[in-house]
Parts: sequence; C-alpha cells; structure tokens
Amino acid sequence: MLAARLTAGDDHALAEVFDRFGPVVFGAAVGIVGDGSNAQDVVQDVFVELWRHPDRFDPDIGSLRTYLMVLARNRAMDAMRSELRRIARQQRHYRLNTGEAPRSPGEEVLSADVASTVRAAIKSLPDSQRRVIELAYFEGMTCREVALAAGIPEGTAKSRLRLALAKLEAVLDRQLLESS
Repeated sequence: MLAARLTAGDDHALAEVFDRFGPVVFGAAVGIVGDGSNAQDVVQDVFVELWRHPDRFDPDIGSLRTYLMVLARNRAMDAMRSELRRIARQQRHYRLNTGEAPRSPGEEVLSADVASTVRAAIKSLPDSQRRVIELAYFEGMTCREVALAAGIPEGTAKSRLRLALAKLEAVLDRQLLESS
C-alpha cells in the first residue's frame, strides 16, 4: 500500500517511510561510513532515490525495509570508495609535488625539536668552529671555499671542521638520547 502511494507521488507516503525507516537507514550508513555527517548524506541519497524511482522497489523480492537497507549499504560503500580515491589522489599529488609523503603531526614536532637541538648545539661552538660549520653545511661550500671565505689555510679549515663535528656529535648524541 505504501509502495503504491510512493509510486503515485504521495509526499505523505515518503514522510511516513522516512519516519519509520530513517533511523534504521542512518544506523546502517553510520556503520559503514563511520561518521554522522557522511551518514546523513547517505540517508538523503537513499530517500531521494526512493522518491525519484519508487518503481525500483519490488515488494515481491523483499520488504521496503530490506530494499532501503541494501540501498543504504550500496550508497555508503560508494561514499567510502569515493573518499578513499580522494585521499589517494591527495597523497599522490603531494608526493609528486614534494617528492615525499606527508609527515604526521608527531613527525613534524619531532623534526622541529631535533632542529632546535641542533641549532643550540651549533651556537655553543666557539666562533671559529661555528663559522666553518655554517659555511660548509648551511652555505654548501667545499673545504677550499670555506678556507677562502674565512681567510684561513685549507688545512686549518679542515681541522676546525673535524673538531666542530666531533664536538657536535658528542653533544647531540647525548642530547638526542636524553630527549627520546
């Protein structure tokens, strides 16, 4: 009877179906999509589909409740697949544009913490050693270019670099082990 009223375009019939089966359809959708907002979209799609094509429901095959549940399951699965494809596209886009996968917030915090520790360790070096480290590692200069820029012999630049790296290694090993 309700199906016949839907087929005839009776707005009240749709309201009755929604009142009776809306919560069940919502529950089925939430079970698949996992959140209420997306589940509401699925419920809307299901009932719009029922309103537009009431003739697709066949009472000889099953009940209206079963029909709506199957429709809800299919729409929810479609929504999940669509969301997974969207996420994959975003990750692929990010990898192509940055050359690496996005880092988690925890990785970002750890990276910032390590960078801060390294900066503090470099600032603790004597000026002459800090200068050669900055030139070699932050400016990308070779030992010969460091020596020229600092106005010192190349051997002295290499010695200061080696000494500075040894000090940084000792300080950073201890500090990084303590922070982890």
